[in-house]
Amino acid sequence: MNDDAIRAMAKQLISIPGVDAVTLGGSRVRGTHRADSDWDLGVYYRRSELDLGALSSLAAEVNGSPVELAGPGEWGPWVDGGAWLSVDGVAVDWILRDLDRVRRIRADCRAGRYEVGVQPGHPLGFWSPAYAGEVALGRVLADRTGELTSLQAQTLVYPEPLRTALVEAAWEADFSVAAARKSVRSGDGLHVSLCLSRAFGILAQTLHAHERVWCINEKGALAAAAALRSAPRNLTDRTHAALTSLDAPAVEAAAELVREVRSATA
Repeated sequence: MNDDAIRAMAKQLISIPGVDAVTLGGSRVRGTHRADSDWDLGVYYRRSELDLGALSSLAAEVNGSPVELAGPGEWGPWVDGGAWLSVDGVAVDWILRDLDRVRRIRADCRAGRYEVGVQPGHPLGFWSPAYAGEVALGRVLADRTGELTSLQAQTLVYPEPLRTALVEAAWEADFSVAAARKSVRSGDGLHVSLCLSRAFGILAQTLHAHERVWCINEKGALAAAAALRSAPRNLTDRTHAALTSLDAPAVEAAAELVREVRSATA
């Protein structure tokens, strides 16, 4: 697989009825990929027009053997569906995205509204601004109508109302630490770990928003947040230490991180 091959695949995808655009995302766009890293393709579609049969046939052709294609909603409410392919021994992931829903979420972001939904594969929940972030950060490979390219141009500037809303969301990190403080007394390690993980995930969102940087996934979010200008000193090490210990000092260390982030982003 190389750029030419992936662009050729995007052209094949765009020929499927209902597929409007294809983007390249993930580490290959960020420049952090390895030689064996996945190729992540966002397949933007119109639900009422999508020909799942034709898309499934193309997946089998590209894969060289039958492959399971998950239709809209089969992977959960936010990661719509798609397919995991292997092309010449390299993983290529097709991730479906409902273009009309993406447009709605972008409008919500501009108005300072966001959702956090339950989604398999996203233990801290799926934060809806990721849809807009994927558009802003992705590389458009094919765009049948030009709609996604236009949407990307409108999404490059981080919305100030969303920035305000996600910075203010840090109150929940404080609340989660308070809940952990109660559970640590009864030795409820599971609840303590869930509360602290939630708190740290929220802090990562807050720091990204404060710096006007899109956060599109929990994976790598802590390291990315730690590299931001407003991040507390040794954020990654301190977070790992708290999640390893899960005792009373760990909870207080988490509380201190919350205070530092809220102070830095106030």
